[in-house]
Amino acid sequence: MAHPKRKISKTRRDKRRTHYKATMPTLAKDSVTGEMHLYHRAHWHEGKLYYRGQILIDKTEEETAA
Repeated sequence: MAHPKRKISKTRRDKRRTHYKATMPTLAKDSVTGEMHLYHRAHWHEGKLYYRGQILIDKTEEETAA
């Protein structure tokens, strides 16, 4: 197995690792419900699945019809 000839200093090691960062996810506010959600993701609000201000799935109608 290969071994380093010299010890890598903490400074050199940390310089290499500066690019590994945790980023906050970008949030958007739905124009219809006012709910905060992730960008480009559908989200549930009161039994309805919304995407870009439109209802995709309405669970409340299915429950009342059954």
